[in-house]
Amino acid sequence: VQLQASGGGLVQAGDSLSLSCAASGRTFSNNALGWFRQAAGKGREFVAVISASGRTTYYADSVKGRFTISRDNAKNTVVLQMNSLKPEDTAVYYCAGRTTAAARISGDEYHYWGQGTLVTVSS
Repeated sequence: VQLQASGGGLVQAGDSLSLSCAASGRTFSNNALGWFRQAAGKGREFVAVISASGRTTYYADSVKGRFTISRDNAKNTVVLQMNSLKPEDTAVYYCAGRTTAAARISGDEYHYWGQGTLVTVSS
């Protein structure tokens, strides 16, 4: 499976942005998916994950209430809606998938990754 992330850009604090990740190569309807991010000089950070069915989601405390992850298995896409953005949300955002259905918050449990899209939030 190949993942292609898009939707990053430069926004101001308080703005919203929607990231999308499209899969090709095979269907991922039975795969859990997630969004992770990495800020300059820092390690990779879990942001949000969603189970294959979409019924289970987990969010990092830093984004809870502001970000929403969703998926459309018919379109092979996963979306991260980001509202009330803060400068500390600035990072490269990566979508990832694991070949099993259960959502996990550790990036080490994801088997394939997209190329990343940069989100910059100015104050």
